[in-house]
Amino acid sequence: MKAVHLPGVVSCVAALLVSSTKADDDIAEITITTHKSELLFDTKEFTVKAGRKVKVTLVNPADSLNLQPHNLLIIEPGTMEEVGMAANAELSDPDFLSERNAVPPSNYVLYHTKLLQPGESETIEFTAPDFADDYPFLCTYPGHWSVMHGVMTVED
Repeated sequence: MKAVHLPGVVSCVAALLVSSTKADDDIAEITITTHKSELLFDTKEFTVKAGRKVKVTLVNPADSLNLQPHNLLIIEPGTMEEVGMAANAELSDPDFLSERNAVPPSNYVLYHTKLLQPGESETIEFTAPDFADDYPFLCTYPGHWSVMHGVMTVED
């Protein structure tokens, strides 16, 4: 029986695999750091096995030169432009940055961090989806999503 992936159906999130701890080989851990002076993540892609537990930590360095806040959203495959445009459409809402952490309303958003100021970090934990595919990650702070993104590949 072949699994069918339905875009927009909120399932388990995509995941990243860089290393696992010896204490718990079932958990993949990844740290993504924002660039100190450019709108970039320090990595463009990661791979993880389907169904594996994942911890992703986003770090916005304290010595940031541009002093920009950043978040990290993990979204459904093939939806980056739609999610990014939804973020752009929310700029007139005064709560978009302060209360909603620059996360647009979208069924395609699987997991996200809060909006991190320089010197802050946050870890999100989830199980990688059962569907092998490429799951984008991006920052949806205004003006960032079109250049500040990457791909997390989930493999069987």
